[in-house]
Amino acid sequence: MSASPERTARSQAGPEASERARSRPTPTEDGSSARSRRPAGSTRGGESPSRGSATGRAERAAERVTELIESVTPGSRLGTKEELRTLCEVSVGTFNEALRLLQARGLVTVKPGPGGGLFSAEQSPMVRLGNSVLALDAQANDVADAVRIRDALDPLLIEDALWHASPADIAGLRRHITAMEHAVGADAPVAFVHANWRLHAAVAAISPNALLSSLYTHLLDLIESHTLSVLPSSDQPLGEYIAHRHELHSDLVDALDRRDRDEALRLIHEHNTTLQTAEGSATSDG
Repeated sequence: MSASPERTARSQAGPEASERARSRPTPTEDGSSARSRRPAGSTRGGESPSRGSATGRAERAAERVTELIESVTPGSRLGTKEELRTLCEVSVGTFNEALRLLQARGLVTVKPGPGGGLFSAEQSPMVRLGNSVLALDAQANDVADAVRIRDALDPLLIEDALWHASPADIAGLRRHITAMEHAVGADAPVAFVHANWRLHAAVAAISPNALLSSLYTHLLDLIESHTLSVLPSSDQPLGEYIAHRHELHSDLVDALDRRDRDEALRLIHEHNTTLQTAEGSATSDG
């Protein structure tokens, strides 16, 4: 019996064709390839959807706590971290990330000690900072006091910088001035204020007085940790104000570079001109 034309063609094609035929995906009933079918909602390589990522879980936990916050009055105790973590059904690490998100949004405060825990944030108090206003969490008085003490220490640090700043130190200060300039150009007052504080921290780091430098840096950390946002005041547009502050700080670094003591102290005095908080207590510019 002679071989059929189809069988003859397969035998002439050799082993490579047979191997390709065996490796070809088998069609499914709906006409799609079995190799290409994945469970609904899954992604290539076993990747989880974004809402299933660690960030997505933290965001969902933050949303759950936000719902709880909206159901209580400002200042109400929400529970301990462990109680809320259990409520959200997430890991410790995920809940810590959710808590960071809630604090950044000014929605919760954390109080240590007996009776402490997480509390819904009070309405943000304001502290006047030059011709801008810092929106804070519930620690307005602490921040105002920290700013006043920081201002009193500024001239001491400027004196130390005049004596001890190296060319590398001055170059580092100028990098912070550049970051402030970029924030002015981007109309980003919050970024400007944070760059400003980093400049002040760099000046403090020049001092050989470890106690003075450490105290000053701690005060900056306190101010920064309680600041939620930067708002315009009615006296001057915020963009004009931060542009002026950039110029003042740039001039101050130039004076340090020249070792011009009189000009540096004049500028830091101008920098620290005392103003009033929105609540009537004293504070100063950043």
